[in-house]
Amino acid sequence: MSRHPAGESDAGRRHAAPRHDRRPLPLRVGTRASPLALMQTRLFMARLTGFCPVLRQAEAFEEHAIATTGDRIQDRRLADLGGKGLFAKEIHEALLDGRVDFAVHSLKDLETELPPGIVLACTLKREDPRDALVLGPGCGAVDPADPWGALPQGAVIGSSSVRRQAQLLHARPDLSVAMIRGNVQTRLAKVRGGEVRASMLAVAGLKRLALEHEAAAILDPEVMVPAAGQGIIGVTVRERDEELRELLAAIEDWESRAVATAERALLAALDGSCRTPIGGYARLTADRTLRLTGLVARADGSFLLRRTLEGPPRDAARLGRTLGASLRRDAPADIFA
Repeated sequence: MSRHPAGESDAGRRHAAPRHDRRPLPLRVGTRASPLALMQTRLFMARLTGFCPVLRQAEAFEEHAIATTGDRIQDRRLADLGGKGLFAKEIHEALLDGRVDFAVHSLKDLETELPPGIVLACTLKREDPRDALVLGPGCGAVDPADPWGALPQGAVIGSSSVRRQAQLLHARPDLSVAMIRGNVQTRLAKVRGGEVRASMLAVAGLKRLALEHEAAAILDPEVMVPAAGQGIIGVTVRERDEELRELLAAIEDWESRAVATAERALLAALDGSCRTPIGGYARLTADRTLRLTGLVARADGSFLLRRTLEGPPRDAARLGRTLGASLRRDAPADIFA
């Protein structure tokens, strides 16, 4: 698969179109069935048709909403079901057996080691990677310098993310966390209805659903380290499908690929399960240095280790591996049990 050098613009990549015109239409796009997943799929299709005029014709794409195990079972944590790969298992199967040509994912939900025969062919431009604090009735006003101060003493906060839970309890051990799962709208309804006092959601999802007004505070990555891949749409295809890989390489955002490579290498080096609180966030600084922050913690917040490493974007994978090895070496072994 081709790669684009740092700083190259989309306009500069508009080379001769790949040989997609020989592929029969419609192109079948697999996705989860949630409102956010469908919105992300349509953003991907709009990006692709913007690049390739041939695909602007009517019925060039066919959406295939696929029910995944992670979506069907809402009353248990993903760790108890087998991990976050359950948001992609059935979609991978549809890709491998030829029912779909592309699969569109929230990159943070995609396992670091993909099934044989499937590759991450494209990462789109990253939306805001931060987490948002959503407050329900009975919470105080938000002080940007201390967003947790809006939460009443002993409040119950809804979240299914051990990453968010660990960082919250490390800052406010008086709080408790109740598991809530479901799509964005479901979780917002539980906060509004008073089932929990507050929750945390990805800003990217709120923005893509035009719900950013629900955020009482946007949490700085120094306060809440995001999940690896958060805010990035990733597209997978069959490894052997060179034609589609060439097409997708032409719309890839090189900066998203660089930060995603670093964050996913960090995850792979830590080799944690869904029970392991892990954060990973990379960004490019003004001088185009890649700055990667990693975090490991205990779910109860009693231990938290955060470190940062910098280097050139071309070394993204090495930076992720090095930082992951450092965090793993100096964290208690029980975190990774």
